[in-house]
Amino acid sequence: MRAYQIQDIRDFMKKLLVGDVFDAFLLSEASITTYATFRIDGQFHPEYLSAQEAELLTAERCGYTLWRRVRPFFFDLTKGKNTPLRFHIVLRLSPANTEKLLAQSGVAVRADEVGGLFLNIRYDDRRLTCTSGVSLRTFLPDKSLEFAWDSMLEKFFRQKEIPFC
Repeated sequence: MRAYQIQDIRDFMKKLLVGDVFDAFLLSEASITTYATFRIDGQFHPEYLSAQEAELLTAERCGYTLWRRVRPFFFDLTKGKNTPLRFHIVLRLSPANTEKLLAQSGVAVRADEVGGLFLNIRYDDRRLTCTSGVSLRTFLPDKSLEFAWDSMLEKFFRQKEIPFC
């Protein structure tokens, strides 16, 4: 687990809420406090959609919706003359991208042993921090998966021109 202090909050927020930089991530959960606190559960409910739409969206999502489907609603909650007091977004890497990370990094873990690879985004007191997280379904004697996930996130931030320290 590693914490990344985001240096350009305005640019990061534009990439998070207006651009498509984080659209491939799944939303685990989110909350935002403005004049009230709003909570969003990222669990996908296929019964809301037609059978065809649900089948298409359920194919690889492991029960969570894509950030891009929720992003416009979250953006609407941030609009206005006042900055949100705080927010917290928990994104997770898709199962397909988790498998890619495991294959590329050579970490000796099966994809079904990984509960999730998370990116926690927290804004509070005019500071924006991203924290990596790993959930496992089994015991690992080392931190190789955590190191690989941190390395991937740092590469992602650099590619997307997100300055951090």
